[in-house]
Amino acid sequence: MAEAFLREAAGDLLRVESAGSDPSGYVHPLAIQVMRERGLDISAQQSKHLDDFLSANVETVITVCGNADQACPAFPGQLRRYHWPFDDPAKFEGSEDDVLREFRRVRDELAAVFTAYARGRLDQSQA
Repeated sequence: MAEAFLREAAGDLLRVESAGSDPSGYVHPLAIQVMRERGLDISAQQSKHLDDFLSANVETVITVCGNADQACPAFPGQLRRYHWPFDDPAKFEGSEDDVLREFRRVRDELAAVFTAYARGRLDQSQA
């Protein structure tokens, strides 16, 4: 979800990819559903491992879940590193309605943070 919000808000300024230290192998169906509610289709996104990017030119790393900041390696040439912890809605326990509400809550938090980050980067690029 964070990848989609950052990609949408940053436009062509940033190349945006997401990966995890322990990827699930799929994009959660409720993530797809709640993102569609915001007009974003993430159904074609893939769950990737961060090792896929070890040889890439990575400028900024943003970790968003649990101890991902500790599990994520430093990349050669990396200039920025941020850890913004969000709850993992896929680990939330409750009724179907409760879980869906949690996905929406986390989606909205991700949208606010990653849109603000992209706007800051856009402002920097224009300065």
